[in-house]
Amino acid sequence: MKTGKKHLWDIILIGSCLLAALLLFVFLRLGKGPGTEVVVKVGPQEIGRYSLSVDGTYVLNGGTNTLRIEDGKAWMIEATCPKTGGDVCTEHGKVWKNGQMITCRPHQLTVTVVGGESDGIDLVS
Repeated sequence: MKTGKKHLWDIILIGSCLLAALLLFVFLRLGKGPGTEVVVKVGPQEIGRYSLSVDGTYVLNGGTNTLRIEDGKAWMIEATCPKTGGDVCTEHGKVWKNGQMITCRPHQLTVTVVGGESDGIDLVS
């Protein structure tokens, strides 16, 4: 009899963990709406701000990185980072949701999507 109760509590615990993981996924993935622009920083200093509604290619940080904006999305198309373990900033992919970020650690460069509204998912109820 004790084995049955223990098994039931195991199922409840696993189910609760899966539900919590699903809610976290929904909040992190769907809770952010599209941004309106990207802010480019080297270290703490802002070096540029570019609208996601204007297509263009931007050479950043004295030529160490090249940012592409097209169809409301931004991505790094070129970087002169040392190829230790792959070029993470160019392999990152496209960002367009508020709060998403591309980071190039060797050059201390960050590209952060800002602006826009959230999709209405509120963590506090």
